[in-house]
Amino acid sequence: MQRRRMAPNLSAHMVVMQNAVQRASRRLLRDFNEVEQLQVSVKGPGDFVSQADLRAEQSLRDDLAKARPGYAFLMEESGSQGSENWAWRWVIDPLDGTSNFLHGIPQWSISVGLERRLPDGGSEPVAGVVYAPVVDEMFWAEKGAGAFLNDRRMRVSARREMTQAMLGTGIPFAASSPSLRARYARTLDAVMPLVSGVRRFGSAALDLAWVAAGRFDGFWELSLKPWDIAAGLVIVREAGGYATDPHGNDPRASGDVVAANTHLHAPLCAAVRDALAG
Repeated sequence: MQRRRMAPNLSAHMVVMQNAVQRASRRLLRDFNEVEQLQVSVKGPGDFVSQADLRAEQSLRDDLAKARPGYAFLMEESGSQGSENWAWRWVIDPLDGTSNFLHGIPQWSISVGLERRLPDGGSEPVAGVVYAPVVDEMFWAEKGAGAFLNDRRMRVSARREMTQAMLGTGIPFAASSPSLRARYARTLDAVMPLVSGVRRFGSAALDLAWVAAGRFDGFWELSLKPWDIAAGLVIVREAGGYATDPHGNDPRASGDVVAANTHLHAPLCAAVRDALAG
């Protein structure tokens, strides 16, 4: 991995986040190059957890806890840790795209989001990092400060027509419920005729980051987990896009996510919403 210089003027939070994901990535890259030797346990059909996930999560937890001792955690493998009355919380997916990783496909990422408790008892995502170690791409954003790819400012695409749009998505697999597979199939059937292409690459965190970078014009997926989207929501919004559920609400409640630029978000939401209602 090439040594990449961080962008100047990072906040204290962002320095901590980027340092943590870079350190975790070094072991992941070594494991990726020796993937056949990993011991893999099966959580369910098509849904794997490996030593790599667990080691990366431990590395992230250790670094973030040392830097911010009072912050809580929500992690894919280890669940919730810390006070239930947290003021700040890290939301971590140590290896988003595990199946890709275990098959030697270099489309995977580390995702770390930061949430802040609001006075009404709710919370909001305020910072996010999605790092793709194989290509050394660090997507990051903080609320009110813009979104960046390494040290370059990012903006969502400017396409206005759905017929020209390239979209990302996530397809349910064997462990998914029959009802989820049926719901998703209806959305795919509705969206495919409207756009120039649909791609399924296997890392929702990276898909959202690619919307922010303008590589995808939009993205939708159903029943995602908080750690899949905590970082990506901030990154898309700070790049000038929208990231909601199909009804325009906070997608963290349902896990149903529609992200796109300002021109395509409404029609993509409408297509997904109508398909789910049908």
